[in-house]
Amino acid sequence: MTRYIFITGGVVSSLGKGLSSAALGALLQARGYSVRLRKFDPYLNVDPGTMSPYQHGEVYVTDDGAETDLDLGHYERFTGVPARSSDSVTAGKIYSNVIARERRGDYLGGTVQVIPHVTDAIKEAVTADTDGTDFVLIEIGGTVGDIEGLPFFEAIRQFGYELGPDKVMYVHLTLLPYIPAAGELKTKPTQHSVKELRSIGIQPDLLLCRSDRAIPDSERRKIALFCNVPERRVIAATDVASIYQVPVHYHEQGFDTQVLDHFGLDSESKPNLDIWRHIVDRLLAPEGEVSIAVVGKYTGLQDAYKSLDEALAHGGIANNVRVDMRWIDADIFESDGAMQELETVNGILVPGGFGERGAEGKIAAVTFARTKRVPYFGICFGMQLAVIETARNLAGMEKASSTEFGPCAEAVVGLMTEWKSGEDVERRSAGDNLGGTMRLGAYDALLRTGSKVRTAYGTGLISERHRHRYEVNVNYQRQLKAAGMRFAAFSPDGELPEIVERDDHPWFIGVQFHPELKSKPFAPHPLFASFVKAAVDQSRLV
Repeated sequence: MTRYIFITGGVVSSLGKGLSSAALGALLQARGYSVRLRKFDPYLNVDPGTMSPYQHGEVYVTDDGAETDLDLGHYERFTGVPARSSDSVTAGKIYSNVIARERRGDYLGGTVQVIPHVTDAIKEAVTADTDGTDFVLIEIGGTVGDIEGLPFFEAIRQFGYELGPDKVMYVHLTLLPYIPAAGELKTKPTQHSVKELRSIGIQPDLLLCRSDRAIPDSERRKIALFCNVPERRVIAATDVASIYQVPVHYHEQGFDTQVLDHFGLDSESKPNLDIWRHIVDRLLAPEGEVSIAVVGKYTGLQDAYKSLDEALAHGGIANNVRVDMRWIDADIFESDGAMQELETVNGILVPGGFGERGAEGKIAAVTFARTKRVPYFGICFGMQLAVIETARNLAGMEKASSTEFGPCAEAVVGLMTEWKSGEDVERRSAGDNLGGTMRLGAYDALLRTGSKVRTAYGTGLISERHRHRYEVNVNYQRQLKAAGMRFAAFSPDGELPEIVERDDHPWFIGVQFHPELKSKPFAPHPLFASFVKAAVDQSRLV
């Protein structure tokens, strides 16, 4: 029997509903249950694929090619369960589906309304594609009281009424702010948030209370009394040093125990959380440290590179070192004297991105890594710029560039117009819509025998997730090889370059895909583990 847990938020956004959902999923898994985690977002975009990283953070891509919210990355990193397109639902997707049904005449001439048509569509999304999973955890984006979120709250209210408390649970995450002048944690924001939730018909079964310090028993009792929640189900969600401490911390607070009690399931047995304790030990007490410069375009907002941030930390876990990530805006390298920023780092990473801004600065960082023999990792756009750098500086193609920046004489990187997706052929043109038209999702690649990447992966066939519209032009393979850059992997049909590397460099690798999307703390991605090891080796040479 599938049970459903809805995680809502109140008071303010960014309290960590995604992490709370992911941590609960990990705890339920540790007790032997299967889980599926989902994110329902009330905004009207169909997906975050066309949203600025400054607005929304990174776009997380699933194996089946969905562009989703970054919280799905948390879900995968904590549970290892691959996300699907059905796990990401927006108001834009719901309304698009409802309007499409209306145009087809599915509603038999009836007036189309939020209730029941929109709420029914949301409820359908709750239960779709669950495969008999034990627990489906669904995070509702935003905060209770947001006008755009009302259809979602009404839908989950109806859902709980229809299935009953033995199959549905409501978890509400709130904030207990500390007022220094009063020397107190204040419960009133939580009380008002629960009041707002109850006004639309949802009584929370458990409260997760975020705070920066322990919650006194007197305040816990007060919250329980005014919010109509048993005291044992007022769970303290205090700040911790690492997000990977959250599963252990929540278990110590009784979160998973109370969830199982709600559903009448056995809560006496103890989950095995040794893997999380091991991860935290390596993060908080490593044997060494390396510094990695991330030369990017959106470094002012770390959420723009959330999976990358975590994957580098996972590489540190694999090597038992702390990774000091130095987030550097690529624009600064377009001015004189800025290269000193890279003099003390042990590795340089240029991540994915779009557009010409900052590209020359990133190319300058590539040149520094190549000439100074500093380990270099180029991801997606970072691979393309590494190819352009080699073409310009070593292959004699001074005008080498990408058609993404406009017409150019030597288009070593160009717009993808055709590629294979399984047995089908995907075709695109420059005039297509921006949303959902890139090469998206998991694709296989064959690794060259004797390459560094084949050694790192330990296999000759890989599957990695893509999100790009431009591709390295294979017709320049001969000139690039003569300049020391080798194509180390291709798509199975041999048409699309997937990885480049340099044999004359300790560690210089560029990949067209996004390996950070598949890295997990308990299973660090092999390329990040190898890159951080190269940085450790480089640090010993300094």
